[in-house]
Amino acid sequence: MAVRQALGRGLQLGRALLLRFTAKPGPAYGWGRPERPGPAAGRGCGDRPGPAAGPGTEPGKLGLGLPGRYRFFRQSVAGLAERLQRQFVVRARGGAGPCGRAVFLAFGLGLGLIEEKQAEGRRAASACEEIQAIFTQKNKLLPDPLDTRRWQGFRLEEYLIGQSIGKGCSAAVYEATMPVLPRGLEEAERLGQLLPGKGPDILPRGEEEAPAPRAPAFPLAIKMMWNISAGSSSEAIFSTMSQELVPASRVALAGEYGAISHRRPKGGPKQLAPHPNIIRVFRAFTSTVPLLPGALVDYPDVLPPRLHPEGLGHGRTLFLVMKNYPCTLRQYLRGNSPSPRLATLMTLQLLEGVDHLVQQGVSHRDLKSDNILVELDADGCPWLVITDFGCCLADERVGLQLPFTSWYVDRGGNGCLMAPEVSTACPGPRAVIDYSKADTWAVGALAYEIFGLPNPFYGQGRAHLESRSYQEAQLPALPERVPRDVRCLVRSLLQREAYKRPSARVAANVLHLSLWGEHTLAPKNLKLDKMISWLLQQSAATLLANRLTEKNCVETKMKMLFLANLEYEALSQAALLLDSWRAAPRQLL
Repeated sequence: MAVRQALGRGLQLGRALLLRFTAKPGPAYGWGRPERPGPAAGRGCGDRPGPAAGPGTEPGKLGLGLPGRYRFFRQSVAGLAERLQRQFVVRARGGAGPCGRAVFLAFGLGLGLIEEKQAEGRRAASACEEIQAIFTQKNKLLPDPLDTRRWQGFRLEEYLIGQSIGKGCSAAVYEATMPVLPRGLEEAERLGQLLPGKGPDILPRGEEEAPAPRAPAFPLAIKMMWNISAGSSSEAIFSTMSQELVPASRVALAGEYGAISHRRPKGGPKQLAPHPNIIRVFRAFTSTVPLLPGALVDYPDVLPPRLHPEGLGHGRTLFLVMKNYPCTLRQYLRGNSPSPRLATLMTLQLLEGVDHLVQQGVSHRDLKSDNILVELDADGCPWLVITDFGCCLADERVGLQLPFTSWYVDRGGNGCLMAPEVSTACPGPRAVIDYSKADTWAVGALAYEIFGLPNPFYGQGRAHLESRSYQEAQLPALPERVPRDVRCLVRSLLQREAYKRPSARVAANVLHLSLWGEHTLAPKNLKLDKMISWLLQQSAATLLANRLTEKNCVETKMKMLFLANLEYEALSQAALLLDSWRAAPRQLL
């Protein structure tokens, strides 16, 4: 009887260690605690560098809900088991009683279970890395439409400019195209295919409606910045408006600096690696401010005095050339009511874009439906792209940890969707604002608009909430037609304390699993070989769908993004979250 009790006690100790050091997150370092940032890196879509490190941070990486110190324990389990075995042999030779031998045997068995669990985890992590490598190569962006004109497009005179697309607080955007040039610009001008003069070709209002053999198409958009205080030199303009250049492509500045390999000054703004949910700037250059259609009516005060006597603008400014998208998210939602599944896909795209920003050490700081562009696939499914980086934090010196020494420090735009840790920050000698989950909070607020409800942080009256003072119990409930997993995630993203929110990567994985995984990865019965099998099935099906059909191409692209960013640890944390929400009573959610 004593031997049986000893064995039971040893197994109990082994199980306690197993639970302590594996999947179940503890209160100190669960999924909700702040992630320990790793070194910042500028890598392409699908690469998974850690979040950018700020002052006082340590490099490292969380495991499957494991404390950081377990990394050492995991490496030394085998050695510890060997020592226990040697002690068992010594005690056995020394005449230790059966009770002592049984305790050592049971304790060793418990540690053996831990080692077996970690061996399975390593196999799963290895499979995830192999899948990620395959889809990182497959998940290529569409080519730059100006790639075939590598040394063209750096002068405003080369574009045919149409009507205004829109304007904001710092710029106006116009539709544009580049006429087909035979051999080169000089020959085109000689043949008279471009209008003579120093200004760009401008399509007069209404001319596009006149019958013509070939109606002009406008695949590009030109953003003209308003230059009030940057001066008229190109260097001063680029320095003052450098945040707008964060999403610029590798060759975007070649015309200004005369070399494709232009590198930005050390300590300046980062250059964001391309991502399908982030806008790409194809060309960036300075030029004389022209009189474009609607300028005297829409923005006369920012024009230079030579165009408007009362204008305050300088004669030269920055122009950005991008893809022309049909509409913004706000415009799309005015005329469309996406289904719950489609709205979930749209929210997922925003989380994928924000995760890419975080991994690159960039915070947008001005997410709103006007700064998200939309294009539709063949089936009418929207693809979302984050644009307008004029308020972003992209400083290599501070990463996502902004020193807040005075009220003069810029905290970003759109105060209504400013995360609580930003809006409630108080300046001080050692004050720092952590932006690692600020954009993720904004996605949670935008989810209300995507699912057809008013944004609770806009407007006035009792229903209006302020990020500085709202309580989580005041958040309005999403409709019952919205999947329960999504409702739980939105509330989780809007928690006041940043350390309680999931990261953008974990949040995106939650929606991926909810959309594609269903109950396959339920952690209560989770077996790693089953998860690996499911991932392999998803990989094969996605590769086949991407090659053979264009139907549901948005879903296919999202699956490819999921597999290109696949990490075993982040995936497991997302699965744990889903399981905890599904196990909780409905009245608590």
